[in-house]
Amino acid sequence: MRLTVLGSGGCMVIPKPLCQCRICREARKKGAPYARAGPSAFLHDINLLIDTPAEISCMLNRSRIRHIDYLTFTHLDPDHVEGFRMVEQITLDFRTWHAYPEKQICLLLPEELSQRLPSIHSQYGPLVDAYENRGFIRRKTFESRVQIGPVSIDALPVDRGEQIAFVYVFQRAGRRIVYAPCDLKPFPEHRSEVKRPDLLVVQPGIFESGLRHRFEYPVDHISRSTLYTFEETLELAARIEAKKVLFVHLEEYWNRSYDDYRAMESDVFSFAYDGMQVEV
Repeated sequence: MRLTVLGSGGCMVIPKPLCQCRICREARKKGAPYARAGPSAFLHDINLLIDTPAEISCMLNRSRIRHIDYLTFTHLDPDHVEGFRMVEQITLDFRTWHAYPEKQICLLLPEELSQRLPSIHSQYGPLVDAYENRGFIRRKTFESRVQIGPVSIDALPVDRGEQIAFVYVFQRAGRRIVYAPCDLKPFPEHRSEVKRPDLLVVQPGIFESGLRHRFEYPVDHISRSTLYTFEETLELAARIEAKKVLFVHLEEYWNRSYDDYRAMESDVFSFAYDGMQVEV
């Protein structure tokens, strides 16, 4: 399987608008891989786009991707869905205000996430309904597993009541990628689907030191409810026996540059950058 990390940043892009910190100044001057767009990836085996941050159209334009057959979301936080309008920009035939049929994108979602998607509104009502009515998308929902061509997809919920995220497990010909970019706590490590993956794509979690403004996370900080610490994430990867780990969703306020992350890497784990391609 071949995966492109379109955007390796987190809820704040790097450089953060107007920010003059060391990380953002360097990113403005040097561009990628020091600059990072929002969280998104593309699985080439089935032309599947995963998540649409606000800047997804620019990310696609600088890639070599020529066609999108499928789109999915890991969860509905703004940094993962703000660019949903991308489906209109790709498919619209302005002469009819409907889609070119050959450009229509299949929105592939677990049933529980699909039920919540209408909460994303515009003046036209739920975006998903407007896009479906004009043929930009067609919806395909599934319970927990679906087969798309040569790739099987398992959707494992990370359930926190009103806020739900999904860990996706992609498998092809005995190879397995576990994709868990954000809001992964409590991680479903008891599930057999996540055991011994060839690649775990995951958020590194909270760094306890070296943060901007010398900030220290309080024990009751909201981030601790959705993220492990960096050390806990490494321990999690070891427990599920991940062969390789790729860290994504790298936040600006962690105060680490591309060079800082490179210096931390090991034979087992590395840090993603925009446009990075990995093969499993």
